Amino acid sequence: MPGFGEDLHRALTDVTRVPRLLVASDFDGTIAPIVSVPADARPIPAAAEALAALATLPSTSAALISGRALRDLRVLSGAPADVHLVGSHGSEFDAGFLEAIDEQAKALLAELEQTMTALTARYPGATVEIKPVSVAFHVRNAAPEHAKQALDDALNAVRDWDIHVTEGKAVREFAVIDTDKGEALEQLRQSSDASAVVFFGDDVTDEKAFARLTDTDIGVKVGPGQTLARYRVDSPDDVATALRVLLHARRG
Repeated sequence: MPGFGEDLHRALTDVTRVPRLLVASDFDGTIAPIVSVPADARPIPAAAEALAALATLPSTSAALISGRALRDLRVLSGAPADVHLVGSHGSEFDAGFLEAIDEQAKALLAELEQTMTALTARYPGATVEIKPVSVAFHVRNAAPEHAKQALDDALNAVRDWDIHVTEGKAVREFAVIDTDKGEALEQLRQSSDASAVVFFGDDVTDEKAFARLTDTDIGVKVGPGQTLARYRVDSPDDVATALRVLLHARRG
């Protein structure tokens, strides 16, 4: 793994010279280390402090874009109001839903919850996370030899349903609204009128955001795996370092 290199340090410093800057990040595995119990996740203090400070600078916006439900992201991140929050892979903005939720979608969501909850009885350690527009089926704490089959069974149970499936690390998420982190990042870019975007992410769901980046933007992948991002770091500690670099350079 490359760690935090001089090429990334230089790129981060250079991008802070643009007129309007947007700095956005995933939460779990990016500014917060991955934990076995989702409710225990907390951001690295240095990362949270740097992101919050960036959001207070002139012509600078900061955001967290997470697969978490917005209500959970708000509590766990502890982010101040200056940091924009986007939950449920882009379905929920701190200003409201990206799309309206009708009664048919609500009924489908209830069926998803019932179906996925029933499936956890067959796979000890598997859990279901209920979000406002989706249901996530987690197998991080299931027996490793059963995890893949559990995810496959979850998909097969709703294969013919009118839903949208998102793959993640040890999770499949089933949503009644079709949005993704890439679309969410574009919404933030437009609303902030950003000249350039810096985005940090670690999961396959973050690739949709990396795919939206232009030549003037910077994408930073955290950890191993194929990616569209131009840069890669080892861990959330490196993300904290990168955010401090951005903060120092942007302050000038």
